[in-house]
Amino acid sequence: MTEKRKGARSVKDIPQEILKQLNQGKMETVNLTEWLAVDQKILLENVLKQNDRFAYFQPVLENINSLKKQTVNTINEAIGTSIFNLTLENNDSEFLQIISHHQSDLIRCWATYTIGKDQSLSISEKLEKIKIFAADQHFGVREICWMAVRSDISENLNASLQILSAWTSDKDENIRRFASESTRPRGVWCAHIEELKQNPELGLQILNPMKSDEAKYVQDSVGNWLNDASKSQPDFVKDLCEKWLDESPTKETRYIVKKALRTIQK
Repeated sequence: MTEKRKGARSVKDIPQEILKQLNQGKMETVNLTEWLAVDQKILLENVLKQNDRFAYFQPVLENINSLKKQTVNTINEAIGTSIFNLTLENNDSEFLQIISHHQSDLIRCWATYTIGKDQSLSISEKLEKIKIFAADQHFGVREICWMAVRSDISENLNASLQILSAWTSDKDENIRRFASESTRPRGVWCAHIEELKQNPELGLQILNPMKSDEAKYVQDSVGNWLNDASKSQPDFVKDLCEKWLDESPTKETRYIVKKALRTIQK
């Protein structure tokens, strides 16, 4: 079982048989080292051959090769975007279903961009479709899925915050975490949301319900959200943290506050 397998600490230590199976899409990666080691071009070629879609390979490869900078994330997006366009042209919803439920985490990552790039969907429809990926058991899919819809969230900020505020009470900590991680004012590997940098109070409908969340995964995200905000609106963050500590003097809130204030208190 994948969850019992321990991944190598460096790429050179990954057994060749494991790397072969990862590149064939026959198993998930178990850590960041493996995730970065997968050759997505080989994986793409294999999954297309396996599903009688090899005609898609050359157009996707051309888009990858045209990238100014090839990283795991840019290749992910290029493949997902290309597959979306090709399946749209060929009325091939079947292949979208195949990659959305594939056993390979990187292939599921591609599927998240087929949602983000679908301009026929409203923001509420995109968020509803991305939810299954936000709850994915794999860390890589959870990270890529919020990036796939980040620009849509930013462009439809008020509607997105209202929708995501309901996610903060979900029983799945991964869903709750998506609500805060996807709306971080500065975020990681993504464009900033200027409106939240200047007016972080807009995010209170997401932050307040999770000020004492039991999951460390969520606590880290909420703390990082506020740390982002502290770089442009430090007084807002300090005042909010004081309020939270007064209202909710729990160890969970104290942990979030410590993380939120780390830049201010340097």
